[in-house]
Amino acid sequence: MCGYMALIDRETAQKIAATYGTPVYVYSEAALRRTAEEVLAFPAPYGFKARFAMKAASTAAILRLFHSMGIGIDASSGFEARRALLAGIPPTEISLSTQELPQDFADLIRLGIHMNACSLDQLECYGKAFPGTEIGIRLNPGAGAGHNNRTNTGGVSSSFGIWHEYIDRILKIAADYSLQIVRLHTHIGSGGDPEKWQQTAMLSLDSIDRFPDVHTVDLGGGFKVARMPDEKQSDLQVVGNAVRRVFEDVYRRTGRKLRIEIEPGTFLMAGNAVLLTRIQDIVDTGSAGLNFLKVDCGMNDILRPSIYGARHGISLFSDAAEEKSYVVAGHCCESGDILTPAAGEPEVLEPRTLPVPALGDLLLIESAGAYCSSMPAKNYNSFPEAPELMVRCNGELLLIRRKQTLEQIIENEVKDLAL
Repeated sequence: MCGYMALIDRETAQKIAATYGTPVYVYSEAALRRTAEEVLAFPAPYGFKARFAMKAASTAAILRLFHSMGIGIDASSGFEARRALLAGIPPTEISLSTQELPQDFADLIRLGIHMNACSLDQLECYGKAFPGTEIGIRLNPGAGAGHNNRTNTGGVSSSFGIWHEYIDRILKIAADYSLQIVRLHTHIGSGGDPEKWQQTAMLSLDSIDRFPDVHTVDLGGGFKVARMPDEKQSDLQVVGNAVRRVFEDVYRRTGRKLRIEIEPGTFLMAGNAVLLTRIQDIVDTGSAGLNFLKVDCGMNDILRPSIYGARHGISLFSDAAEEKSYVVAGHCCESGDILTPAAGEPEVLEPRTLPVPALGDLLLIESAGAYCSSMPAKNYNSFPEAPELMVRCNGELLLIRRKQTLEQIIENEVKDLAL
């Protein structure tokens, strides 16, 4: 638990629980800043821009913190782009790659938000709406990475991006509407292997001669974070140096100095937050069965374990010397609401060895900064959204999202219907 004690110690956890209740997300400003500085040091020979994939954690305070450090925003929908604008992010700092059609967000393009066309139909719709303008293209380079197909955003199993064999069709549409293609965008998924990144860069740049106006190549995100002791974390310097050599080769061959962009979400966020929760029941299924810790959060707060079989570290604030193996279960009335699945297997239970707890003990779900608060089974069983706090560099506790109320859950329901 040493790594997460640096984010939140027992005294702070008790203070937070007493003031805000549980469950509650707790982010470390100092840790977020350290990770941002690591991203900003990515070795790029001819210019660089980092963008935060805001789908990983969309709360305004987080967007503003990264923007203050010079990191732009990667939005995955028109709604995300609008949310970023409302958080005070300038439109020119926002890049939009979405599955929607351009008529759904034409106003955003007019404001100066950068768009990447992710399909041929989307590109044609954009051309009709904005002829004679600049555009980015998201290509599927034919390779991907991820621990399963749900986290793989490249290759034949992914629908994201325009298949790399359709470049002729891209160029025809661009010519028909006098579009200038200035950015190439690829995203292979949640990998992180330097050789895979180098391969992706090479695949992307294989077609660079077909796009003479491109000045920026966006390699996406997906840098691996070690959420568990048996996992290996990406080293951005190692990955970046492998990629840099590819871009330097292009310069030597063509004389073109291409700028690099990356869009990390998980890398910037995952290890820099915890979900603080409380044990509300302890049960077992007999001498030949399992021990269960039931906590007061669940898939309505953190969905990754249920849908991906994703593993998160579990820490317990306890002085007990005795340890036992426990399955940690969420509070939703759903058999899939399990917080300790086996790796990549949502349906397989993987008990964790923990100190023997008492009812009411506080428990930490670790590495909860990315794709957790922003990607839950929201309001399942009518549980409210958890509040979010940031521990400032000076130790101050800053509330950045209030706990949702029951009135807010039901406020959009049409009432007084005669049925």
